[in-house]
Amino acid sequence: MAVSCPEATNLTTAPYSTEHILSNTDADNANRTLPFSIVKLPHLTDFLRDLQTHPNPLDRNPFYHPSDGFYVSHTDVILRHILYDLSSPPHSTAYHRAGPRNRVFFDPSQTRAAIVTCGGLCPGLNTVIRELVVALWDLYGVRQIFGVKAGYWGFYSSEPVELNPKLVHSLHKKGGTLLETSRGGFDLHKIVDAIRDRGFNQVYIIGGDGSMRGAVKIFDEIRCRKLNIAVVGIPKTVDNDIGIIDRSFGFQTAVEMAQQAINAALVEAESAVNGIGLVKLMGRSTGHIALYATLSSRDVDCCLIPEIEFYLEGKGGLFEFLEQRLKEYGHAVLVVAEGAGQDMIPRTDEQKEERDESGNPVFLDVGGWLKSELKNWWARDHPNELFTVKYIDPTYMIRAVPANATDNLYCTLLAHSAIHGVMAGYTGFVAGPINGNYAYIPLEEVARAKNEVDIKDHKWAWVRSVTNQPEFVRN
Repeated sequence: MAVSCPEATNLTTAPYSTEHILSNTDADNANRTLPFSIVKLPHLTDFLRDLQTHPNPLDRNPFYHPSDGFYVSHTDVILRHILYDLSSPPHSTAYHRAGPRNRVFFDPSQTRAAIVTCGGLCPGLNTVIRELVVALWDLYGVRQIFGVKAGYWGFYSSEPVELNPKLVHSLHKKGGTLLETSRGGFDLHKIVDAIRDRGFNQVYIIGGDGSMRGAVKIFDEIRCRKLNIAVVGIPKTVDNDIGIIDRSFGFQTAVEMAQQAINAALVEAESAVNGIGLVKLMGRSTGHIALYATLSSRDVDCCLIPEIEFYLEGKGGLFEFLEQRLKEYGHAVLVVAEGAGQDMIPRTDEQKEERDESGNPVFLDVGGWLKSELKNWWARDHPNELFTVKYIDPTYMIRAVPANATDNLYCTLLAHSAIHGVMAGYTGFVAGPINGNYAYIPLEEVARAKNEVDIKDHKWAWVRSVTNQPEFVRN
């Protein structure tokens, strides 16, 4: 990631100056003796040597009774990979375990925390906001908590709003985001200037992969300026396309809500002569929602995702498969992820270059295109037969709902893990589960990593066994 001061690239190699953190020397020694490599996690003491520590306020919190083993040690780690072939020497990456430390680097009375939501809506955004506010207030005694309105743009273009537990009490029951959101508006120097000028020393950034890339730049700039400000990312993408962590919040709610669209498509298809129910689900670069919705429903006849290529005409193509299904059952249900088949859709040179506010390529509506192609195919090959395509796009209905119970619990753990890490002086990191255990991962790693569907994995084989769809491989 590019930064504005060249010395930033050397800051992470400086040895930590406090016994409360695993030193780079300790990590290097561990890496030489253990069958895994410990990922170095950025800390404020990398570039601010004289920071004072304080006893953790949880020692005096009536909700907790810290005892031996309650606090996470700097030597506690989480392995990235836990399955190995014993015929070859095991080696893995290890991340620092998330959780409260016995010493903190922030005085709660002097802490000013900023919370911002960026990008599109996702179930659980309001839950994360609520849990950040309540945990900062109740667990650590922080009283200066602010919400930044309208994404990155809001740092320098609007006044922050004060937040407290009473204000956010029922927020987890509502969809959307209390703080409003936007795409774009990323002006690095204006954002960091505003963070500094408003006296924020903790910044919680909730967003997707593009927002995490922005968070990396903010962290790097703060580190360059040697400001005593911790930055943490809380990954949000309903598509579940962020790598390393087990899943992103809102994903399970999205899969659950997608069932309603698939059920409606099935009813429409069954109620027509030669009826096809076509459902487009979210998934720009990955097809996790479409895959899991298909497996959960068992009513889908064909699932198309960005990770596979498919074709329409000829032997083994989509049209041949659907014709067989209609002949046998009289109806079919087709689920397609929004990023599937984009190379097949005709577009102008201008459309090829179009980008949205976040810099992502603008996708054309694969559902509308497929509906048109299906109608043209049937009119050409079966001109005197009835045929119906019902197209359902539930995207905005899914994005706007509150998180379900599972995602609500998950959002709470994400928020608490993020706060514990920031209070311990870590910065430039993301909190998230790895193999079911919560860990701290450098922001830059998360911003680079992708979580694509492995079509050689047993889950995709399971999809094909459920749908009986073709492999879409031309002879």
